[in-house]
Formats: sequence, C-alpha cells, structure tokens
Amino acid sequence: MAERRAFAQKISRTVAAEVRKQISGQYSGSPQLLKNLNIVGNISHHTSVPLTEAVDPVDLEDYLITHPLAVDSGPLRDLVEFPPDDIEVVYSPRDCRTLVSAVPEESEMDPHVRDCIRSYTEDWAIVIRKYHKLGTGFNPNTLDKQKERQKGLPRQVFESDEAPDGNSYQDEQDDLKRRSMSIDDTPRGSWACSIFDLKNSLPDALLPNLLDRTPNEEIDHQNDDQRKSNRHKELFALHPSPDEEEPIERLSVPDVPKEHFGQRLLVKCLSLKFEIEIEPIFASLALYDVKEKKKISENFYFDLNSEQMKGLLRPHVPPAAITTLARSAIFSITYPSQDVFLVIKLEKVLQQGDIGECAEPYMIFKEADATKNKEKLEKLKSQADQFCQRLGKYRMPFAWTAIHLMNIVSSAGSLERDSTEVEISTGERKGSWSERRNSSLVGRRSLERTTSGDDACNLTSFRPATLTVANFFKQEGDRLSDEDLYKFLADMRRPSSVLRRLRPITAQLKIDISPAPENPHYCLTPELLQVKLYPDSRVRPTREILEFPARDVYVPNTTYRNLLYIYPQSLNFANRQGSARNITVKVQFMYGEDPSNAMPVIFGKSSCSEFSKEAYTAVVYHNRSPDFHEEVKVKLPATLTDHHHLLFTFYHVSCQQKQNTPLETPVGYTWIPMLQNGRLKTGQFCLPVSLEKPPQAYSVLSPEVPLPGMKWVDNHKGVFNVEVVAVSSIHTQDPYLDKFFALVNALDEHMFPVRIGDMRIMENNLENELKSSISALNSSQLEPVVRFLHLLLDKLILLVVRPPVIAGQIVNLGQASFEAMASIINRLHKNLEGNHDQHGRNNLLASYIYYVFRLPNTYPNSPSPGPGGLGGSVHYATMARSAVRPASLNLNRSRSLSNSNPDISGTPTSPDDEVRSIIGSKGLDRSNSWVNTGPKAAPWGANPSPSAEPTQAMDRSCNRMSSHTETSSFLQTLTGRLPTKKLFHEELALQWVVCSGSVRESALQQAWFFFELMVKSMVHHLYFNDKLDAPRKTRFPERFMDDIAALVSTIAGDVVSRFQKDTEMVERLNTSLAFFLNDLLSVMDRGFVFTLIKSCYKQVSSKLYSLPNPSVLVSLRLDFLRIICSHEHYVTLNLPCSLLTPPASPSPSVSSATSQSSGFSTNVQDQKIANMFELSLPFRQQHYLAGLVLTELALILDPDAEGLFGLHKKVINMVHNLLSSHDSDPRYSDPQIKARVAMLYLPLIGIIMETVPQLYDFTETHNQRGRPICIAPDDYDSESGSMISQTVAMAIAGTSVPQLTRPGSFLLTSTSGRQHTTFSAESSRSLLICLLWVLKNADETVLQKWFTDLSVLQLNRLLDLLYLCVSCFEYKGKKVFERMNSLTFKKSKDMRAKLEEAILGSIGARQEMVRRSRGQLERSPSGSAFGSQENLRWRKDMTHWRQNTEKLDKSRAEIEHEALIDGNLATEANLIILDTLEIVVQTVSVTESKESILGGVLKVLLQSMACNQSAVYLQHCFATQRALVSKFPELLFEEETEQCADLCLRLLRHCSSSISTIRSHASASLYLLMRQNFEIGNNFARVKMQVTMSLSSLVGTSQNFNEEFLRRSLKTILTYAEEDLELRETTFPDQVQDLVFNLHMILSDTVKMKEHQEDPEMLIDLMYRIAKGYQTSPDLRLTWLQNMAGKHSERSNHAEAAQCLVHSAALVAEYLSMLEDRKYLPVGCVTFQNISSNVLEESAVSDDVVSPDEEGICSGKYFTESGLVGLLEQAAASFSMAGMYEAVNEVYKVLIPIHEANRDAKKLSTIHGKLQEAFSKIVHQSTGWEFLSCEYFPV
Repeated sequence: MAERRAFAQKISRTVAAEVRKQISGQYSGSPQLLKNLNIVGNISHHTSVPLTEAVDPVDLEDYLITHPLAVDSGPLRDLVEFPPDDIEVVYSPRDCRTLVSAVPEESEMDPHVRDCIRSYTEDWAIVIRKYHKLGTGFNPNTLDKQKERQKGLPRQVFESDEAPDGNSYQDEQDDLKRRSMSIDDTPRGSWACSIFDLKNSLPDALLPNLLDRTPNEEIDHQNDDQRKSNRHKELFALHPSPDEEEPIERLSVPDVPKEHFGQRLLVKCLSLKFEIEIEPIFASLALYDVKEKKKISENFYFDLNSEQMKGLLRPHVPPAAITTLARSAIFSITYPSQDVFLVIKLEKVLQQGDIGECAEPYMIFKEADATKNKEKLEKLKSQADQFCQRLGKYRMPFAWTAIHLMNIVSSAGSLERDSTEVEISTGERKGSWSERRNSSLVGRRSLERTTSGDDACNLTSFRPATLTVANFFKQEGDRLSDEDLYKFLADMRRPSSVLRRLRPITAQLKIDISPAPENPHYCLTPELLQVKLYPDSRVRPTREILEFPARDVYVPNTTYRNLLYIYPQSLNFANRQGSARNITVKVQFMYGEDPSNAMPVIFGKSSCSEFSKEAYTAVVYHNRSPDFHEEVKVKLPATLTDHHHLLFTFYHVSCQQKQNTPLETPVGYTWIPMLQNGRLKTGQFCLPVSLEKPPQAYSVLSPEVPLPGMKWVDNHKGVFNVEVVAVSSIHTQDPYLDKFFALVNALDEHMFPVRIGDMRIMENNLENELKSSISALNSSQLEPVVRFLHLLLDKLILLVVRPPVIAGQIVNLGQASFEAMASIINRLHKNLEGNHDQHGRNNLLASYIYYVFRLPNTYPNSPSPGPGGLGGSVHYATMARSAVRPASLNLNRSRSLSNSNPDISGTPTSPDDEVRSIIGSKGLDRSNSWVNTGPKAAPWGANPSPSAEPTQAMDRSCNRMSSHTETSSFLQTLTGRLPTKKLFHEELALQWVVCSGSVRESALQQAWFFFELMVKSMVHHLYFNDKLDAPRKTRFPERFMDDIAALVSTIAGDVVSRFQKDTEMVERLNTSLAFFLNDLLSVMDRGFVFTLIKSCYKQVSSKLYSLPNPSVLVSLRLDFLRIICSHEHYVTLNLPCSLLTPPASPSPSVSSATSQSSGFSTNVQDQKIANMFELSLPFRQQHYLAGLVLTELALILDPDAEGLFGLHKKVINMVHNLLSSHDSDPRYSDPQIKARVAMLYLPLIGIIMETVPQLYDFTETHNQRGRPICIAPDDYDSESGSMISQTVAMAIAGTSVPQLTRPGSFLLTSTSGRQHTTFSAESSRSLLICLLWVLKNADETVLQKWFTDLSVLQLNRLLDLLYLCVSCFEYKGKKVFERMNSLTFKKSKDMRAKLEEAILGSIGARQEMVRRSRGQLERSPSGSAFGSQENLRWRKDMTHWRQNTEKLDKSRAEIEHEALIDGNLATEANLIILDTLEIVVQTVSVTESKESILGGVLKVLLQSMACNQSAVYLQHCFATQRALVSKFPELLFEEETEQCADLCLRLLRHCSSSISTIRSHASASLYLLMRQNFEIGNNFARVKMQVTMSLSSLVGTSQNFNEEFLRRSLKTILTYAEEDLELRETTFPDQVQDLVFNLHMILSDTVKMKEHQEDPEMLIDLMYRIAKGYQTSPDLRLTWLQNMAGKHSERSNHAEAAQCLVHSAALVAEYLSMLEDRKYLPVGCVTFQNISSNVLEESAVSDDVVSPDEEGICSGKYFTESGLVGLLEQAAASFSMAGMYEAVNEVYKVLIPIHEANRDAKKLSTIHGKLQEAFSKIVHQSTGWEFLSCEYFPV
C-alpha cells in the first residue's frame, strides 16, 4: 500500500519528455520545433505543420457560403456573420459655437475663400464601426465596469468571517468553566455526565431523503441541478484584470477639431471713480507679456461713465449699439506666465494744454473738499463742457496702470502690495467665496518665489478676487510707445520702482477677476457673433477678447475669421513746413478712391455704433512727432480686389476757438494697398507722407513709388510708422502656401495666365510650376501649415484623385502629392511631440482622418455625395465653364492631343473611348511617372513590341485605372480636370508600393496615417457605390489587392529586418500594420486578410530561426496579434460554428443545438474531439486567430523555449484579456453561444496541463492543512497558542502527510534533468482563471468525450491542475483584508519547523536542497515566485518605508466589497472545479477502466474541504462526496486508507463549524460514511478508528475550536442512527452510540485542557492522563504523546520533548516487532530502557490490546520503519539541544543497526559525525558533571 500511496509516482514527468523525443525524431531542427504540441502525448494523425509555422487559413468567405448554418435564426446566427449594419458612414453636422455660423456676407467669393468656408462649415464625415466598442480595445475591464458587473452579488457566508472575536470567546470560556466539573471531581470516563450533556443538546436540521435508496444517476442529476442553479454568469467579473500599462490595442477616438482657446479669465469692470467728476473718461484693457515683449490680446474698451457725463458727448456720438456696452470680458491665455500684465489705459476728450496740465486737477482736488472748492470745480466743469461740445470726437491720452496678473491668481487677493501706489486692496471679497479656498492654491505663493517658469501659472482654478486699483500714473506725452510701456512694466516688478517716485492720480477702479465659467451666457465673439445660449439680445453682453498668443499655437482653423488690426506707431513731422502740432490720424478702409468709398468695417470702441467708416488716433498736444498707442480693428471683406486699401489722413486739430480757423486741417496723406500680387499685405511699414491728395489710380500702387508731380513730406522719406496685423483663416500669409493654393485654384477655374507674385504663369508652364509649388510646401512655416492643414491635405488628395489636364495632357500628380503629404505629416510629428497618443499618432492628423477626410465628389458637376455634400457645383463647375468655349476648338484640340500622345492609338471612335484610352495609358507606366509630352515621344508603334503585349498591357491598364469611368460629356475632358476619378485608396497603395528612398522612409515613419486614410477611402468608396452589402470577394479589384499584399509584405519585412536598429519606429510600424489589418477585416475579403496575416507571420518565423535572442521579435508579434484579435467580431472571424470538418464535407447538422444537451451534433467522432482539444491542423485553419493566440501561448510557455521567459506575463495577459472581454460581451451572454466561444479555447486546457510543473505552487502557502499562512498568524504563533502545527498533528494522528509539496510532488522535476522556471503567482493565477472559464463555459458532453480519450496520466495531470486551482482561488477572509496594511514579520518558527520536519521524515539531502533553492526564490526581492498577488501586496507593505508612504487605509465599505468579491470568486471557482470533477467521475463510470484516478478526484475534493470555503460551496461539495462514496465505496475502505482518514478529519472539522447548514451537511456525510463502512463489512472499525483519531488531532490543534457546535453534530449523528429504519435490527445503532459517547468523552477532556491553558504543568499532566486513557489504541496514544512533545518543545523544554519522542518510538517499536520480523529492528520497548526506565509503560501487554492485524489499526504513517527512524532522529536532536549528550549516544545505538541493514552510508556518516560532536562536547564540559536524567517528569 505504501507504494500506492505516494501520489508522486502516478505522475512521472518523464512522459512529456518521451513525447518530445518522439516528435524530435520527426523533425530535426531547432528546439523550438520540438513541440508540435500535441499537447499531451498521442501524436495526432495529421501532424504536418509544426507550431512554429503559420498554417494556411481557411478561405472564410468561401467557407461561409459552402457551410450554411442549419439554424436560420436565433443567437447562433449572429455568430456566423458580421451584422449587416456593421459599418456606417455618418455625416454629422459640426457643433457651431455661435447662434449663426461665421460666414462672410458676400455672395460672390473667389474659389479659395469658397474652399475655406466649405472646409469650416461642412459636416463631419465619420465612418463608424458600430460594434467597435465591443472589441477589446474599447472594452477594457476597468474598475468602474467591474463594479457595474459586480452589482447584486450575494454575500457568501464563510466560517472564517463568522469566527467569534476575543471578547465573546472569553465569555464562552467562563461559561464552559461553570458547566464542566473540575478535573478532580470527574474520574476518567464519567459516562453519566457525558451522556447527560449530549442528550441535552439539540441536533441540527436533518437532510430530507438522506437515507432513501435513490439510484446514483438520479442523485447525480439532482446534485447537478442544484449546483447549476443561481450561479454567477461572468467569472471574470469576479477577478481583477491583470495590471497592465495601457493595453496596446486601445485606440481612442480623436478629439473633434475645434477652435483653440487658452486658459480663460473673466474680467468684470465694476466702477471707476475719481476725486472729481467733471468729464467722461474712456478706458481700455489689454494683456501684455513683458518677457516676449508682446501684446497678447486685443483691446477691450469699456465705459463706466455716468449718464450725465455721457450726455456731454451727445452731439458727437451716434446712439450706442448694445454690443459696445460690455463691461466684462473673457481673455484667453495660452501661455500663462509670471510676465503677464493687465494694462489699463485711460483717455479723455481732447482739450487745450498738455497731459500734465489736464491731469493736475485730478491730483490736487480731494473728494472730501468738494464743498470748499465748489467754485473751482464749477469752472472746471464748464471748461470741460465746452471742450466736449467742440472737440468731442477727439481723444487725448490721460493715465494708465497695470496689474501683475499672476499675483492675483496665485495669491487670489492676498497681494503684498506691488508698489505703494498700486494699491490693490483686498477688503471686498465676495461672501460666498470668502469661506472656502481652493486647495490647489494653498501654498502656491511659496512656489511662485522659486519658480520663474510657467508651472505655477494655472488660471483654471483660483479664487475669484475683487481688486480695487487706487492709483494711476499719468501718461507722459513723449513716452506713449509700446517700447516705453514694456520698460515701465519691467520696472514695476522691481522693489525700487521709478514709478514710485511719481505723483499718482488717485482714483478707484474696481475689477473682478475670476476663472471663466465653462459656458457663459450672453457672450460675443471677437466678430460680435452671439455665442450659443444667448437667451435675450437686450442683456448687456460679455465680450470674448481675441488672443494674440505669445508663441505659435498649432491648431487647424475650424471657423471663418478675417480680421485686420492697424497700429499707427509714430509720425515724424519735424521737417514739415507749416503748422502741424496737434496731430491726429484718420484711418479708413477703402474699396475705391472716391472719399465715399470708405467701408463701414471698423469696429466701434465703447458706447458707440458697432461699425464705423473711420477711426481717429488720440492727440498729443503740441507735438510734431507724436507716438500713438491706438489699435484699429477692421473686419476684412472675404474677397479683396486690387482696389481695396487703407487710407491714412493726417489732421492738425485746432484746440482754441479762433475766428475762421477750421476745426481740423488735413496736413498729409498716405495709404497701403491691401493686396500685393494677390497676397494680403501685412507687417511693419514706414511710409512716406504726401502733402496733397493722392492722384487718381493711386490705390494700386504703393506710396513708395515716386508718382510724378506729387509733393512729399521730407523728400519722400518714410515718416509714418504703422504695423498691420491680420488674424485670418482665409489668408495664409505664407508665400509657399499661397502659391500652391493659387495654382490649384487656377486649375479649377481654368483661368490663364495665373499671376503669382511677380510671375505670370502661362498654361504651358503650369505643370512645372505646380510640381515645384508642391515640393516647395516643405519650405513653408509650420504654423500656417497646421492652420490650413485640412484644406491643404484636401487639395493634395484631390490632385491625386483627379489629375489635372494641362495643355491637353493629363498630368499625374500622384507621386508628388504623396511625397508632399509624407513630408508634411513627418514635420508635424517631429515638431508637435506633445500631441501624440500612445501609438505615436498625432492628434491633429488623426482627427483630420476621422472627421474631415472624405473622397472628393465623384462627378465633377454633381454635388458631392452625402448630405451637405462638398457643394460640388461650386467646387468643380467644369461643365458650365467649358461650355463657354466654342465646341470646335475643343474637338480639334482633342484630335491633336490623341496624335501627340504616344499612349493613345489612332483616332478615338467616340469620346467615351478616348477618355478610356487616356486613362488606360496610365497603366503602361507602372511607376506612374509623368506622361511624356513633346518631341521626345515616339509615335505609337514606332517602337514595336511583341504584338501580344500592347493588348495585354491595354487590358491590364484599363483595369489598372480606377474601377469606374464616368461618361460625362467629352467636352469636359479638356477643362481643368478630367471627369475621371481615380480611386484614392488604389492610387495611394500604388504610390506607396512603388516609392523608394527617403519618400518611402518618411511614409514608413508615419505609416498609420496612410493606412487609416486608405481604409477610410475604401469605406467611402463602398458606401458611395452601394457596395457595403456586396459580397466581399467582389468589392475590390484584384490589382488593388495585389498592391495591398505587396505593401503588407514589404512592411512586415521592414519590421523583421530593422527591429534591432530602429526600435521605436518599428514598434510604431508594427502596431500600425496590425491596426490596418484589423480595419481591413471589417471591409475586405477576410480570407485574403488572413493570408496577409500569415505572410507577416512567415517573415517573422523565418527570421526567428536565425536569432540568438528571439524575445524582442516575439514580443512585437504578440503586440501585432493582440491588436488584430481586438477586432470586435473576433469570435465570428474564428468560425465558432465550424466543427473542424475537413472543408470538403457538407456541414454537419446542428439539429441538436436546440436540445438542451449541447450545440454539437451527436456523432462527433473521436478524431474530431481530439482535433478540438489540440492545436491540430484543422483547428488552426478554421479557428484561425484563436489558433494563433493559443499557439503563441503554447510556444512561449514551453519550458524548452529559450529566452522567452520574459514574455510569459504578456502572452498570458493577451489570453486573459480576450476571455475577459468575451465574458462581459452582451452578444455572448446566452450559455449556448458562450459554449461556442469556449470551444475556440479548448486546447487551452491541454496547454495549461503541459505547464503544471512550472505553475506557481499556491499550495505551498498552506502551512497547515486548509490554512493559508496569512490567515491569522496570531492563531498559532502566540505562546499559549495551538498545541502543535496541524501538519504535525495529522502526521501524529496517522493521517496522510499533507502535501506541502505539490500533489505531483515537485521534487521529481529535478530528475528530468532541468529545473523549470516557475511562473509568477500573478501569471499562474491568470492562467488558472482562464482554464476555469473554459471549463465553466465549454459544452459538458464535449469535455466528457475528451476526458474519456485521455490517459490516466493525463487525467491525473488535469486533477493536479484542479488541486492547484483550489488553493489559488481560496478565500482569504475579511480579517486578512483588514489586516493587509498592518502586517509585521513574525518571529522565526525555526525550532518548530525542525521538529515538524523530523517527525514528517522529510529530511533528505536532496529534498533539503530543492527546498532551499525554492526558499531563495521566495526570498529574493526580484524572485518571480512571490506569493500570489495578495501576498505580493502584503509583502510590499510589510517593509517599513512602505508603511509610512502609502497607507492602504481602505474604507470599511471597500473592505466589505473586496471580501464580497473574493468570496464569490472562491465559491464560483470551486463550483467549477466541482463540476469538472463530476465530469471526470462520469467518464470513469462510463469507461469503467480508470478507477485509479478516483483517488485523485477525492484528493481534490478533500483539499477543497480543507480550504476556507463558503457555506454554499460546502453543501454541494458534501453532496458530491456522498455520491462519490456511494458509487465507489471500496475506494475509501480498501484502497485509499489515508484518504479515509483525511476525509474523517475534514468532516469532523466541518461538524464543529459555527454555521448550521455546514454542520448538518457534514454530519450527514459522516453518518453515511459510517453506514457505508458498516454495510461493506458489518462493522465500521476503520471509520470508528479514524474518527476518534481525527477528533484527537483536531482538538489538540485547533485554536478556535468550539465544543458546543461539535456536540450538536454528534447529537445529529445520533438522531440519524435512531431514525435509520433499515439498520434498526443490526448492531449498527449501538456501535454508533458507543462511538459518539467515546468522542464526547474526548471532547470533555479537551474542555478541561482548555481551562488549564495558562498552567503548563497542569496542561501536560492532563495530556499525559488523556494519553494514558488511550493505552488500548496505539494510534491515539501516539497522537497525544506527539501533542505533548509539541507543547514541550514550544516551551523549549527540549529534554522533556525528547522523552516524549522516545516513548513514541518505543510504542512504535513494540507494534513493529509484532507486525514485521526484522532482526535489525529494536525488540519492542525493552531496547529503550537505557534512555528512560519509564519506557516499559509502552509495552503492549495489557489484555485488551488490539492485534495490529485488525483492520484500521496501526495504519498511520508512523507505524513503519521510516516512521520509527524519523522519531528517533528527532529525539536525538532534542537531547542534543538539551545538552544530554549521553542520551544522544543511546538513541543512536538503536538507529545504527537499522541504517547498517539498509546500507545507508550517507546516514551513517551523518550519525557518526553527530556522535563525534556529542562526545567532544562531553569532554569539554567539566568532568565531574553528571547528566540529570529526565525521569522526574511523569512521562
């Protein structure tokens, strides 16, 4: 029996190795190939393609046609084909911020403006993959989603959570003390008392029908139904997803292109008050950046004057438009920094006297003295009134001040005063805000001092502040320029500011500054359009102020904006004769030369009309060379002509009223033409000023041109400085872009010659110019390129799709455009780093493709397809234009064209043919070079070629062009564009395939862009041609598919050849390619795409052969595969409904699908079953992608795979991720469908079975049966804790040794010659959960068929796995979750561990070594063998530093929730294991040949009972166990004796559970066990014996053991016996009663022991007494002797412990000598007399002694020779520790003969070594010392 017991021998690891040898016989080659992965041995019948090679995929489209699904509808139907609405093309109107969209008012627009407007207003064209969100890329298992799926979980009841805590426990103790009598009153075996207690306790509920004789099948059926009801559907909802960084397949939808705003600031101007109020004051606000020396916003003008003051200006000011009455403004700041100032400038009405004089009254008068100075004030008022009447339309500079913006923001009002004058008081705060401060600002101020950078500048969340600006500086007339302002501002930041010394103007300006709300109401854009949510037009608006960003902002234009800002800067009239002192400049925007041609396009300031025709600058009194600080804002007309210009008129204003003096005298004129060579003229100008009105036709020339007969100031020198700035989404302001757009538009309009700059381009010259302008795009500035990105790419694409006809020749611009696109995209990529997503896709480009890009309209003259359209009639009104020309001209032209074009044969018969041949000619020139023109071209046929060829070429080339030709009137061919349209994706693929060199390189760098462009083009093409429903094989022409294949193949080649050099680029390229193939699966022939995937695979695998370290490349391949498998229809692509038939045969009927049993036809032959579970050829062909995934898994997990260890986690995550997404996918929630999905993963079971030796050993964390280390360390570490570790106790009790090592005994692996690397706990856990998912969802009948085919060895492998799963998913318990953060290292358990080891006899040198190497792995910081995720977590937290930095304090609710999830996971996982065990048992029942594996089944069951389980699970578990025992009774009672003992221990343990349902099931099981044992042999000595022993060991070891509960269970068993009618006549009821009473006695003794826990002497005494009571039962006596030994050694009483062990050895020897007659064994206890005289007690002489032959006696592990040796070795060790070296010698005297008989030289040498030590110790110690014997203690 001993041989039988060692589970280790059942699994020999050599088998797998044998299989490998056989296979390697078939292939010679790299070790990678050795695994054909017929997972478990039997070589399958068609091994033709090794796993490392890709197989040929099935032709999916054909397969679907030839294998129609039998069921017409229902859930399975959707698994077969993609849904019809899979892809949609949607035109969604873009969100417009404003109530009316911004478009120019003019109806006539030039083509460029029209294109821009179209680009800003057309709908987004979006391709939607309707189910995309269900693919793994969009369906991450996020925490929120997990929470959602975890709603409504039942709370599982666990005993470990229910365990009472300390206090209540103490009360119970006292209660018990009262109830039981003290040790002295009760003689041993006081039956009366015991029975009294028992009779009075209540039984638990009895299970109904337990005693009925139900047939096994029916019991199974009932159990099955109960087990399957109320199960949790989604396993992965209970399992946290593995922590990955952003999954590779995640692709976010790009942001919608929208107008750019920086951080927005709301400024409200509340009031402005001076000491005196005598005249209106006008204010403006703007932002300046001192560091960049740049004004960073336009001006905001506001008017805070009282009505009375405004009244003074009535005559001059027209009624105010509401838009000019704004008092609050929203500023946008893209680059906030410490250098931003808010500058406030004040102006007043012009009056006589310089600024100082005019400001004087404001400085000297105080409001308080108003009455005192009444007369003076009256006088001032009347003066002001006069000036307002006369000079009301002129202004003069008055005062200014500045606020350091970041001070306000960062301290939100608690400013240290910047300077004494700028007093920004903080007295007034808004009440609502004063309480709470925004936490993000606390502590900012300290930051601000240290950082000069922009990091401290955040405007989005500061506390609103109300500022009161108390002081203004008066303007210096000679220091008005911006330069001066920057000096002042820089000076203001210094503590010793010059400004401090100036005398201020005191005033009070109140301003509110706050972060702008998200969507403020009543807002006006800079163009005065109302922003949405503008409920009432009569409300005072808030103005949005246009930002002039301090540095470039790279955002494409999305709205129409066309503004011009004019900044007159300075004028020098020093050398002008005549009187010109008070000078103002009148600015006008003219569309002609007549004075009446001024346009009303100048924006009004405050309290005036919205637009006016002129603007005046402020006057500096008596200054002939004034500076100006004016800003004139103009709304530019959309279309400009050569006559538009800016006119500046200079006036002298006479301030004094004199007779005959006019108010203003013109003193000079100058102008700026708006267009120069068709481009907007902007920038810095220094203009000459003319003294007289300019002559006629002046506007087309610039004033620099010396016109004859004109008088100029200062000899035509430049005297007027002015700057003109445009903010426009029409004018690019970049010469290269301008030229390109102009040429493209000229082509469209067909207007020649084209004027660009100084050049006039004729038609014959156009082609070269066009090409050079395309290549010159590279030189343009990046900022305008980005701003006009959408339009630019649209135009380039248009050139590809519709090659222009120039001078009668088609000019193919495909190549040029492709190059230009590639270089633009690379520029963006390089320069805008911050804009990329994780795949390196630039956001701007991604959103261009997603929203903007569409195929240019199909017919030149039709509106573009799709609602909204491109406004085709506008865009390419070729028909109308060409009609203007005489028809004859066109036709002649066409003839000559046909003769001069070498590629067109003869005269065409009809326009259509000609068009076709023009197009056809394209194909001849594969590289698409320019069609040759001119004299070089030989006439057709002059260069004869083999006759067959031209025709073929023609045929091919006719196809080569795009697949359809529109037949519109031939007249159109000669206008700007061919009516013919190439298909963009075809042209793109072609260009990409033929390109080379740097162009190819730049296309590769940004391959994603072209791929996505191509896909969108393909979808649009299908959509416009109504082909989205067409069969996939006919959607695209063959040559296009050839191009794609070539492209994919070369790119895969790049990945393979360059992955070591250009790592980053290759990673991008690899993912781009994978996303491309993923996209193609949605639109193309899927079988074709599979072949593309195969071709990529081929390239990789051929490279892998030659690589020393393949892991990088394999990792790339994993990414590639993972992205492809993230396709939302991944399951459908795997043909989940195919039954792996050879493709020829017709599809098998699936009629049974409807029946409950399964979706599989009944006649699934065995061969097919094997195919389904192995990575067989049919499996890999038909489930193509799943085959690839599982193959990767198998290859990487293969222990012989060199160098792939690092990829374990990655490949396991891939599988986990897929299964997890299937699990939560609403489409697969139906169990029938889930079974189909699970079918794709059946080989996973085999693959994981292969990895058993490498899996992390979760069972090792159990240092006592059923108790993970971390459960409650204090339970068995405290001094007074448990008696002895459970394993020891069980060894003592004679039960099996718990497998501390793996069931398959890992120790054997070392024999196979190599140590496997172990997977990490996390990876192992992920693998196992995947395994459970497949077992849970796969079809049971299929599993059963497969199990039937497996060999015993393989089934045992499977049971090993399940055993591991039990430990892996064990419930950790609420207490652990609570204790997670407060764990500390416990003191070493060294001594106890040594004791256990010797008792368990596990000290062998080899095992020691293996164990040590494991231990190191465990301990090393990087050791991959750290405990499962949880352990990992608490290990990390145990280190001290961790404790401080990262408190893991979770809320009560979170802990509850975690425990809830963990409990449900444990329950579900164990139920799946139970289901699988049932299937295994069924296969045994069916085949009746594999009984040998039942032991394994039982072992898994027992292991699960030993773990922490929920009540729900235990009920099912006991039911299964009862069924198993009733089906195979002989299993327990004849073969697996150890298991029987184990089972008794488990059942007893659960009989003492605190949960009544568990107790009632456990007692039922225990009762039936006795009953069955009785029925087999009319007595149940075996069970009786085992139960008694179990109880002893349970009582001796369990800390929180409760007698009361066990008493109830005993009572329940008694009740069953009483009610058992069938056996009433037999001795059975009496025997049961005897047993129960005996058990109860032991229980009572234990109670006494518990009372004396604190008194060790008393405790040992009791133990001794109990052991004495077992004199008749050697096994139990041994148990208690061992318990005592444990107690002693725990208290370091080594001598006493040694004595106990000697007694144990004597006992064993006594019985061994009866059982076996071996000379070298000690002859009973006499041998031990020398050690201790008391030993004779152990002699088996008493009359009632059992003969050891009786069944069930002395069956424990210790009653063997090796058991005896173990005890003796341990005794020697204890004596040695106690320093009793003579005794050591005596012990070894007994041991030596045994080892000599066994010829164990190693052991002997060890012993003699130890003896030598002992004797030398004796010598060293003082000679007179006599060793005390240990006899004083009652052993």
